[in-house]
Amino acid sequence: MFKRIEKILLKSKSLAPILTMGFLTLVITTLFRLAYMIIYWDRISMEPELWKIFILGLRIDLIPISYFSLIPLLVFTFVPKRFILKVKTIWTLYFTLFVTIVFMMEMSTYAFIEQYDLRPDRIFIEYLDHMKEVSQTVLGNNPWSVLFTIIFTTVVAILSRKIFSSVINNYTQFTIKKSIIAFPLMAGLVFIGARSSFSPRPANISTAYFSNVSKMANELSLNSTFSVFCAYLKMKDEKDPSRRYGQMPIAEVIKRIERTSQAHWDKEVNSEIPFFHKQTPSIKSNKPKNVVIFLQESLGAEYVGCLGGLPLTPNIDRLSKDGMLLTNLYSTGTRTVRGIEGTVAGFLPTPGRSVVKLGKSTNNFFTVAALLQSLGYDTNFVYGGMSNFDDMKTFFKGNGIQNVYDEPTFKNPIFKGAWGVCDEDLVIKANEVFKQKGDKPFFALMLSTSNHAPFEYPENSIELYDKENPATVHNAMKYADHAIGQFFEMAKKEEYFKNTIFVIIADHNTRTYGDAIVPVHKFHIPALILGPDVPKERLNTLSSQVDIVPTVLSLAGIESNHPMIGNDLTTLPKDKGRAIMQFGQNHAYRTGNKVVIHQPNLPAKTYLYKENKLELIDSDTEMEKDGLAYALLPWYLYSNRLYTLKKQDL
Repeated sequence: MFKRIEKILLKSKSLAPILTMGFLTLVITTLFRLAYMIIYWDRISMEPELWKIFILGLRIDLIPISYFSLIPLLVFTFVPKRFILKVKTIWTLYFTLFVTIVFMMEMSTYAFIEQYDLRPDRIFIEYLDHMKEVSQTVLGNNPWSVLFTIIFTTVVAILSRKIFSSVINNYTQFTIKKSIIAFPLMAGLVFIGARSSFSPRPANISTAYFSNVSKMANELSLNSTFSVFCAYLKMKDEKDPSRRYGQMPIAEVIKRIERTSQAHWDKEVNSEIPFFHKQTPSIKSNKPKNVVIFLQESLGAEYVGCLGGLPLTPNIDRLSKDGMLLTNLYSTGTRTVRGIEGTVAGFLPTPGRSVVKLGKSTNNFFTVAALLQSLGYDTNFVYGGMSNFDDMKTFFKGNGIQNVYDEPTFKNPIFKGAWGVCDEDLVIKANEVFKQKGDKPFFALMLSTSNHAPFEYPENSIELYDKENPATVHNAMKYADHAIGQFFEMAKKEEYFKNTIFVIIADHNTRTYGDAIVPVHKFHIPALILGPDVPKERLNTLSSQVDIVPTVLSLAGIESNHPMIGNDLTTLPKDKGRAIMQFGQNHAYRTGNKVVIHQPNLPAKTYLYKENKLELIDSDTEMEKDGLAYALLPWYLYSNRLYTLKKQDL
């Protein structure tokens, strides 16, 4: 069959190698697209225009093909064949590599969708820096998929090499006259194919987003090579949200955030740093209190018993009666660095990378650690994994963390998995560190690892929730809760416990599935604050991770000057809360039951959030402008180095 196809392709003469590459690529992407449609049929069947998946898919597929055809078109049209045959190996490798990469990316797409509910994007690129952890996770989750990917990709590479070698050997070249005539036409087609648009702007990811019913249908219209290619090219542009959501004068941005944030702030004590102000605590304290934030991996509210979730957290449920349980708190993002950014730095999210991974925030960037260090605190980061993951160590060491206790510092751990030592090792280590601090006040961030795929933890440590398979997210969450209980059992026996404010909070929820442009319910996370003078209550005020540090400072009796815009929930009127959420390139701003969402290069939309669903309603123009202000502020502060404690470094 291929010999017949090869004969047809060879009739195109100088274009034969390029058309062969295009043909093989389209066969691969189309077959995979069809396969994923079958796999995710229950997610896309409600879309009435499913045929657009193939039409838009073809359009998207032609973009990388066209880009990769530019140089070969010039060479194979005008360079004599005898010269091309001298470097035949290079050209064979060129075409083979492209087809093989396309195939490999489509093979890896299923695992990525299962993890992130979308095609590979810049997270795929970022994780290439952490191949050890990622490979162990993938192997732990599904070793067969890795094996099949390697085998089939190797087979495709071998076959592609054989095909392109034959085509390059057997094609015939255009005459000079035909080359001169054909080249402008073919170059024009390649140019159009690369832009995939006759408008001033070329096609991009949003070109494939045709469905308002099924997010998965939009994802299947793409191909993974293109989505990663776009992510790579757009990384710099993604950092500036004004290029994606629209512009607003910075004076108006600041004014709108001042109006929608806590109104009782004292006047600014440093006018050169926006929002720099004096915070007076709601609780008086004669002795500096320790502050410990225990950041929990992927602990969504839907898995917490005291928040109406699954019965996986008996220890949190029990502890919730002894402190302030925030029942209406939302994460700012869907990754751990977002949780760190919001909870430790009190910083708003952007559509680009978290500031934890950005260059201008490697030092002199505000964090609660930097603040407390300036007040004489000993500051610590306790983590069971490698602290260089996601550039955390660089960020922390440059911004107030004095002591880092990560995986290499754990001697004879109980259990070690793909992401580091288990949570029991973490809490034992933390307790040992804390009780050695003596009378000096300390701050600590503890970051858990066990509740992360491939869900590894010590055997026989818990009564399994999922009986048949220990390595499930439910069992891992139950184990994480078990470690929390163990930590407090140890801490209560130590002197430091009596003078410490503890925060148990999730970095984000589990995988964000669903077809909503922002699945708001998947941002709902627990937060529990415990310690002396902390009121025992269930606080239902709508809140965000950026509100945690101001609230904790208030409960700890710490008077301070800082640039955070987060609310002190101990004094905020219960109807004045708000939440900010970044989901990929979509930014959501919520007040009450209204949610404003900004998407790249599209008008803002207002929704009613009801029963975990978003219902499009008439635009609330003022709220949409407020939402834009919250989307633009963090980039302005970051890019101008205005989120800091130190005036002299501006």
